Amino acid sequence: MIVLLSGGVGGAKLVHGFSLIPHCPSTAIVNTADDFVHCGLHVCPDLDSVMYAVAGLSDPQRGWGVCDESWQALDMLKRYAGPDWFQLGDRDLGTHLMRTHALSQGQTLTQATQTLCQRLNIQTQVLPMSDDPVRTQIRTPQGWMDFQVYFVKHRCQPAVSDIRFRGIVHAAPSANVLAAIATASLIVLCPSNPLVSLDPILQLPGMPHALKRSNAAVVAVSPLIMGRAIKGPTVEMLVGLGIAPSPVAIASRYSEVLDGFVLDTRDAVLAPQVQTLGVRVLTTNTLMESTQDKQQLAQTILETWT
Repeated sequence: MIVLLSGGVGGAKLVHGFSLIPHCPSTAIVNTADDFVHCGLHVCPDLDSVMYAVAGLSDPQRGWGVCDESWQALDMLKRYAGPDWFQLGDRDLGTHLMRTHALSQGQTLTQATQTLCQRLNIQTQVLPMSDDPVRTQIRTPQGWMDFQVYFVKHRCQPAVSDIRFRGIVHAAPSANVLAAIATASLIVLCPSNPLVSLDPILQLPGMPHALKRSNAAVVAVSPLIMGRAIKGPTVEMLVGLGIAPSPVAIASRYSEVLDGFVLDTRDAVLAPQVQTLGVRVLTTNTLMESTQDKQQLAQTILETWT
């Protein structure tokens, strides 16, 4: 079993890549600290990105949401002068309605996600990192903001000076998550924002211990290519927190649990610096522009560490 720790678009792309490899069962453990309630609906952006990617439903142009989307509900919301800053498409809305209904009936987020995946005929096991609520908050010159307010409403414009995960000290990985890690043959940290996509997963009480106890190799894929993120405010966040926007700094951040690190070929010159951390380095193409790119990256990682 391949276990992937995922958040954001980059994570969803690599999960999709692994799902395309024949006879390679995989489990995605997905960040839920970005979740929030909007218009009474429980929205899980990272879980949905993974589900839509693996189901072949994600919009390749926007990088989020569902393809062939329509916006009639959003147009009506605007007519009512409602909170339209977070764009919910009509098809996407169905996902949030179903999830919210399941949760209102007493299902856990894990159970609700399993139901959604079954209806989408997804073979990859998709697990929320926890059934307990954890919420990312960003400190800016305007004060603390919930992540989606910073990310979507303010379009990542305010400078970031700190990040916190409200509720994390009282949260725990689900039993399904711990079982997946315990039985994994390979654990991959996807090319996701290390601060707001992977840190919430890795900082869950009990998660570092579970990773260290696992017999599987733990491999991280750099989310940066030549000092830039493919999508999102990763670089700006790193700089705001005084962290160098470099794959070396990211590898160092994970070094206590890492056995391997994947660099893009354009950053091959950094391999010796990463190797000083005591991890094996793979240099390959990490830019996932096509379905073939996603599968090839997944296949290369699999062949290198299994």
